[in-house]
Amino acid sequence: MVTAKIKELEATKARVASLEKSIAAQLQKELSALPGQFGFGSVDAFVKAVKAAAGKRRAPAPKKAKAAKKRRKRAVITDATRAEVKKLVEAGKTGGEIAKAVKISLPSVQNIKKALGLVGKKK
Repeated sequence: MVTAKIKELEATKARVASLEKSIAAQLQKELSALPGQFGFGSVDAFVKAVKAAAGKRRAPAPKKAKAAKKRRKRAVITDATRAEVKKLVEAGKTGGEIAKAVKISLPSVQNIKKALGLVGKKK
């Protein structure tokens, strides 16, 4: 029956709470005994020794999410930009060289070349 399961659940919850309390008490007891186990007379002396042993190590920096990467500002493609791309294509420059010279992305260069009819069709 459901009521039996509810009673069993309540009993299990009470047991979990009791175990948590027992673990917390045992942990407190073990932690308070640590300085004496390592030969220190006080907690302050123990903490000082632990800090000295750890040195001045810094915690590792949290990893940044990939989406948090700083994006560059969008380039504005003007008629002058298109003319410059056309001039550089006719001069025999590669797409990457053109992108660096005009300070736009390679896909933008490819789109401009395509719009100007400077790209041959693939077979």
